[in-house]
Parts: sequence; structure tokens; C-alpha cells
Amino acid sequence: MGYLLFIVRSALEDFKRSKMQTFLTSLGIVIGVFAVIMLMALGLGLKRYISDQFEALGKNTLFVTPGQVLQGGGFGGAASVLGQRFDIKDLTNLSRVKGVVGLAPLSSKSGKAKGTVKTEYISIFFTSADFADIAGLTIDKGRFFDKTDIDKHAKVLVAGPKIAEKLFGSTINALDKRVSVDNVNFTIIGIIKSKGGGGLGGNDYDSYFFGPYTTGFIYDPQKQFIRFAIKTDPNIPLATVKAEINKVMLKRYKDDEFSLLEPTEILSVVNSIFNIMNIVLVAIASISLLVGGIGIMNIMYVTVSDKTREVGVRRALGARKNDILLQFIVESVALSIIGGALGLGLAFLGVLLVQGFFPAYIDVPSMVLALGVSSAIGIVFGVLPARKAANLEPVEAIRYE
Repeated sequence: MGYLLFIVRSALEDFKRSKMQTFLTSLGIVIGVFAVIMLMALGLGLKRYISDQFEALGKNTLFVTPGQVLQGGGFGGAASVLGQRFDIKDLTNLSRVKGVVGLAPLSSKSGKAKGTVKTEYISIFFTSADFADIAGLTIDKGRFFDKTDIDKHAKVLVAGPKIAEKLFGSTINALDKRVSVDNVNFTIIGIIKSKGGGGLGGNDYDSYFFGPYTTGFIYDPQKQFIRFAIKTDPNIPLATVKAEINKVMLKRYKDDEFSLLEPTEILSVVNSIFNIMNIVLVAIASISLLVGGIGIMNIMYVTVSDKTREVGVRRALGARKNDILLQFIVESVALSIIGGALGLGLAFLGVLLVQGFFPAYIDVPSMVLALGVSSAIGIVFGVLPARKAANLEPVEAIRYE
């Protein structure tokens, strides 16, 4: 143990004498570890963010969408019924299902909205008053539209805080103001509290407008919906309500013309897709580690040449081949660990900067992986130069110039 510490101290002394060379040699490892850890941190943050958004919907939530969204454990033939939409009759039928306590039809409209400060390209969700409860929206100022607004086809909107600030300068200025969307004037009656991403599709609700679904028919004379969001009675098993809804939908559609989804089903599929994407991205980033390893191998060959006479003297004084082998492998591993630690430190700084607007974080397995991989690279790419040094003949090594 004492001998190993002596070798480590000797290696560190060598690094101090050639700081720039040490830094440049470790740079490939630094960049590689930084890239891998940052991607893993962003991936973990994204995974947690998506999970939180789906959990916010609650356990008693269902979505009805056109086509077969999930096929074979993944996203499938949503486009198999291209252009298919639901209508008022579907809304009426679903509202009669026992166990449905909240029902929100959804249609959308995108267009240019003109506020008092600027004009922005925006999107509106046209839905029912139940949507606020289903999506977990809470009012910050004003009110959410109600059944009376829906019955009157009222031209009113509730705004997310981000879009309100963009169009009117602040959420206070937006309340009770008029906004024109493709030449149709609406009055903003409420501002929601900041929520961030939404459940299905990960929509940023802070950047949306919300209006009565009957008002949305101004833009859609066919009076159709892109999906339904449903909240069920917690006292009735979700599977029971799901079966009843499925029965109702089958009266008008074939089995492959609609999907009935729970948030957990969508989340599991999203996580599966995300895990595969994360592996691919990390593998691409790992190329930097390979380049860094090659750099370490190159500098270790140079080090062997520089220390050839020293190796010869040590061998002549009784050092074994294994001692020489260990010396150069320790130097190689030390270079890799230094690079890995610097890369990890930069990744921590990067995560701190990102956390202001995205929930990235580094977990313990990521740190262990970073240092473990960098150490492994030092061993793998340091073996050949170390073997070359260990196999030098003492007499020839001493005579080397």
C-alpha cells in the first residue's frame, strides 16, 4: 500500500512539473465526461418533469383520442384514422356514462393574437369548464369561464401567465382586456397561475389561451373535437368506468378508430422511448471519451520514451516488470481520474445554470459512472504503453538517448 501511494505521489509530482501537458492530455476526458453527465442530468430532469406532470392529472383521469395511439407497447397508428375527429354526439354520449364526473372536449386554434404591447402567434384550447379541474389549473386573477359562458358561446378567454405578459406586458394589464385572434375579438376574463407543462402532450399551459368549446365553433363549423379528457368518480373502479366508456364509443366507432388511455399508460411508453433515446445520445457523447483515451495513450508513449533511462536504472537496481507496469498504469489512471473529476465539476456548474429554467439534476450513480468510466479508460489505454516500458531491457534502456 505504501509503495502504491509512493507511485501516486510521484505521478502527481510529474503532473505538477508539466501542468499544461497534463491539462491538454486530460481535456478529451474532461469534455467526454462533461457531455455524458450533462446529457444524463438533462435526461433525468426531463423524466422527472414528465412524471410530475402526469401525476398532477391524478389517478382518476382518462383520455379518449382518435386512432390507435398505443400499439405493441409504443406509439402507433394515431394517423391510421387521419383527419378523424369526435363531435357533439360523442360529448353527449360520454356525459351520460355512470362514473364520469368531469368531461372536457378539446379543440384547438392557432393564429396571430394582437395585444396592447405586441402581436404573437398563439394557440387556444377550446374546452369545457371541467378542464380546469382535470388539468389542475388554478385561477390567479379573474375567473375561469363557466357553463353560462359555454351556453352563450361567449367570446371570452382565460390566459396563461406567459402569453399574457407577452401580449400585454403583465398579467395585471391583461385582465379584462380585449385580444384579437384572426379578426375575432375576445375578452380576457381570467389569468391562471403558472403551471408549466401539461399532461397529455406535455403542453406548456402557461403559454396557452383557454375558451369555451362552443366559442371555438367560430373557427370550426363542423363542430369537432381532437380528444376528450375525462375525470372519473374515485368511488367507482377506474376499470369499470373505462369499460363503460369503451362500450359507448364502440357504438359509433370501430375498435381501431379510437384509444382510451390512462396517464400511466402514456407515461410508461414515453419513458420507454426516452430511455432508448437517452442511451443513443449518451453513446454518441461517449465518442469524446474514446478520443480522450487515445490522447492519453499517445502521451503515455511519449512519457515512456522520456523515462526510458529512468526505467533502465530502476530495472538495474532490482525493480520488477510488474513494478514498471504498475508505475505507468497508475500515471495513466491518474490522468483519467483528474479529467473525470474536472468534467464532473463542469457538469455540476452546467446543471446549476440550467436549473433556473429546467429541472436537471445529477444523481449518485451518474457520478460513480463518470469516475468509473474515466478510470477504466486510463487502464485500457495505459496498458500498451505500460507494457512497452515494462519490457524494456535494462542495459538498452540505460544506453537510450
